[in-house]
Amino acid sequence: MTLRTPFTELVDVEHPVVQTGMGWVSGAHLTSATANAGGLGILASATMTYSELEDAIRRTKERTDKPFGVNLRADAEDAQQRVELLIREGVAVASFALAPRKEMIAQLKDAGLVVIPSVGAARHAEKVASWGADAVVVQGGEGGGHTGGVATTLLLPSVLDAVDIPVIAAGGFFDGRGLAAALAYGASGVAMGTRFLLTRDSRVPESVKAEYLQRGLGDTVVTTKVDGMPHRVLRTALVDALERSHGVATLAHAAVNTLRFQALTGVSWKGLVSEGLALKRGGDRTWSQLMMSANTPMLLRAGLVEGNTDAGVLASGQVAGIIEDLPTVAELIERITREAEERLDALSGLRS
Repeated sequence: MTLRTPFTELVDVEHPVVQTGMGWVSGAHLTSATANAGGLGILASATMTYSELEDAIRRTKERTDKPFGVNLRADAEDAQQRVELLIREGVAVASFALAPRKEMIAQLKDAGLVVIPSVGAARHAEKVASWGADAVVVQGGEGGGHTGGVATTLLLPSVLDAVDIPVIAAGGFFDGRGLAAALAYGASGVAMGTRFLLTRDSRVPESVKAEYLQRGLGDTVVTTKVDGMPHRVLRTALVDALERSHGVATLAHAAVNTLRFQALTGVSWKGLVSEGLALKRGGDRTWSQLMMSANTPMLLRAGLVEGNTDAGVLASGQVAGIIEDLPTVAELIERITREAEERLDALSGLRS
């Protein structure tokens, strides 16, 4: 049996499984491995310079002829250039962590790309659907990184009731039982981050993967001390220290990371200010939260790239506490789809 859903038909992939665009993690190797295994791999461009994104797209295309996506920040200084790059390179899918502008969606769709924003509430799904988005990823509170407070089991049906475009469920998924459950809700597939991070195709240092694997279900925490927004991460000594920090010390740490982020990415100071103002207009962030925003990429880089778990932050879904192995991406996707088929077959037998 092949699991064909509105999502697989829309994107022309074999399996209804998405590897999310995780900063510092989702590069050409992981993305192409996912594409070659029949899922949708997504490059994470928010932590790449424009030239690094060009190179990552080129290397991904060298490794696979299957569809793949790129995750963009709609508020980035060079967002329009990146949109034009995706169009020029024939990338299949544009995904967004924040809602793209209506005209940006139209430009991408006119060029033949599939547009899939991520949302955290039914009203957000309704907005991007009305602007022409082809599908949405909805992440419940179990998910890693920036996350909301509503569990997937409640958020997913609320979004499914609100829109009539394909919905991909994220937050708490790691096996075929979860895929079968998401399909039973009415979703068109699942998206996973932590589960793909913990594969042999992930370029995260092996010592860091070992850190994830030894954790239990209670070993993540949602903190606002990384960048002012709710962020699910592994509980570490650094995170505990950040949780105890206050006021001036917190902002001083963020100021240092802002300097490091600007030097690493080459984003102009004008661009940083413009992005901050866009975030301020588009949400409820305070000025102190905006000052802290550069903490996220730099602290994640220290942990996920440099392997420094003492000085870095490790974004993680709660599923880290139940994952016990490091399969290849091909093994993982084959196992998930096989388990989902078995569960769906078993459920159909209940009607006999």
